[in-house]
Amino acid sequence: MDMKTLYLIVPLAPLVGAIIAGLFGKFIGRAGAHTVTILGVAISLLASLAVFQDVQAGNTFNGTVYTWLTSGDITLEVGFLIDRLTAVMMLVVTFVSLMVHIYTVGYMADDPGYQRFFSYISLFTFSMLMLVMSNNFLQLFFGWEAVGVVSYLLIGFWYQRETAIYANLKAFLVNRVGDFGFLLGIGLVLAHFGTLDYQQVFQMAPQLANQEISLIDGYSWPLMAVICILLFVGAMGKSAQFPLHVWLPDSMEGPTPISALIHAATMVTAGIFMVARMSPLFELSDIALSFVMVIGAITALFMGFLGIIQNDIKRVVAYSTLSQLGYMTVALGASAYSVAIFHLMTHAFFKALLFLAAGSVIMAMHHEQDIRNMGGLRKYMPITWITFLIGSLALIGTPFLSGFYSKDSIIEAVKFSTLPGSGFAYFAVTLGVFVTAFYSFRLYFLVFHGKERFKQAHDTHDHEADKDGDAHGPHHGGHSKPHETPWVVTLPLVLLAIPSLAIGYIAIEPMLFGDWFGHAIQVAERHGAMAELQHHFHGAAAMALHALQTVPFWLAAAGVGLSWFFYMKRPDIPAAIKNRFSLIHLILEKKYGFDDFNDWFFAGGARMLGGRLWRWGDAAIIDGLIVNGSARLVGRIASIVRHLQSGYIYHYAFAMIIGVLLMATLFARA
Repeated sequence: MDMKTLYLIVPLAPLVGAIIAGLFGKFIGRAGAHTVTILGVAISLLASLAVFQDVQAGNTFNGTVYTWLTSGDITLEVGFLIDRLTAVMMLVVTFVSLMVHIYTVGYMADDPGYQRFFSYISLFTFSMLMLVMSNNFLQLFFGWEAVGVVSYLLIGFWYQRETAIYANLKAFLVNRVGDFGFLLGIGLVLAHFGTLDYQQVFQMAPQLANQEISLIDGYSWPLMAVICILLFVGAMGKSAQFPLHVWLPDSMEGPTPISALIHAATMVTAGIFMVARMSPLFELSDIALSFVMVIGAITALFMGFLGIIQNDIKRVVAYSTLSQLGYMTVALGASAYSVAIFHLMTHAFFKALLFLAAGSVIMAMHHEQDIRNMGGLRKYMPITWITFLIGSLALIGTPFLSGFYSKDSIIEAVKFSTLPGSGFAYFAVTLGVFVTAFYSFRLYFLVFHGKERFKQAHDTHDHEADKDGDAHGPHHGGHSKPHETPWVVTLPLVLLAIPSLAIGYIAIEPMLFGDWFGHAIQVAERHGAMAELQHHFHGAAAMALHALQTVPFWLAAAGVGLSWFFYMKRPDIPAAIKNRFSLIHLILEKKYGFDDFNDWFFAGGARMLGGRLWRWGDAAIIDGLIVNGSARLVGRIASIVRHLQSGYIYHYAFAMIIGVLLMATLFARA
């Protein structure tokens, strides 16, 4: 089999599975639906492994698969760019997707939309692969929008719930804001470069580095800064960066498997991947890089604070995702693109693990998601407990675990950056270590340790679920105690725990300092953060041992220690702090007021504008003036004219005589 066929198999295998499960789900049944989609993604993973090995051997590919449209000098194509950056993304997407597919067999076992769900997640995998494998902006935009549409379908999967419909509409609308900027950026690329092919754009970019563009008369901006910032606005929507972050926590309304697939490993990382892919453009604009860094720093720190007060198990993990995406964005701004992709990879494994472990807890707790009604689950769920602990330790950056290598590399890269905003970013990502450790282990201790708080909550929840006829996901009513979930749920946890432990140690040297990405990522000489980072690197083991003397390690340890003291020993202290600092708590509870502002300004403004347009445009002008007005005018004319229609012959004879006289007068004058 030639490599071009193999490249096609990678995205098309999940697409075939999605079509069969979606269109013929009733005929093939539940077993058929999960078999065909899991098989499709498994084939895609094996093909990705073969491509990965081929790329390691030094073989890359950049070519057209299909010419879609030719207009004048512009040709729009479907094509693949297979290099080391693509290969890493393909492996991450297909591996995490396969784990989620297997896990879903257990999690969605009793759901009536079983086949539909498998069709959606397989279609999502196809869309994401088309995005990461593209060699031009058009195909990138196709994948970009396709993952947006499928995420809309998945977040609102349980469409009977009003909250799910609100969440998926919110995600859709917020992403449209980002995508509008993204589309403008692509439009500027086409207008100034005359092509949408990556390679041609990157080759021409240095010639346009000093060109300026006038969007408003009298004001000019550097073209490259405008293009890069507009492209990054797209990333802000997809990768949930401040202030377009508001959709991600609400998207937890979807089933847990999609929380892992979309909001941990794949869709939200599309923006990070896109900026890394566009490194030849971003390197030409320090303005754009500073903008990226500051936005990432705000997201990393302030979204972490929100995780501290959340009580829904999935929302705590969701806010940690927001924070970690901020870390990746900061790395991009510091020109440490390889570190951002490295953290993207390690984060994909441990965050998918945390989401799936949270889902395992939710299943065992009869769909209870409030961590205040949990506790002491360690003895009932040993596999979920140990895997959740591994995921949490990786998340907070414990030395030797995967998250440590990527997270510490980001902090060090920002420290060495000289761009405006790097000082604030360094402060944000360093303090963020403490915040992450605190809320992560608050979650861990409240769920797995301490006294059991779930007996009464269970009975109530079971009663309510039975009363409402809730069929969302598996329902194991009747068990008085939680118990470990089936192997189809725990196996993906174990398989994700392994890379969460080891992948950082193995991959840091080749990915960060071994010219792993080659020409896929370009860094300008004046941005020396990565060079400085390499100068201070003396091996993975030495880095982990040295970390024991560094500030981030002790901040993480302090976060874990403080959360243990607060929630295991003295739970009265957090309650007292909440009462004492009620205003700060209210601000965090309101999520800094972004949702309220959006509802008031954008939604309320749209409703007000719509109301005024209806009142003035529809009711007053169209209905009142044009439709009813013309009817009234005709009525008035008719009411005047009808007096001439009296029915008396002598009236008509008189009118005829007057008419004849008028005609005669006119003709006599003529």
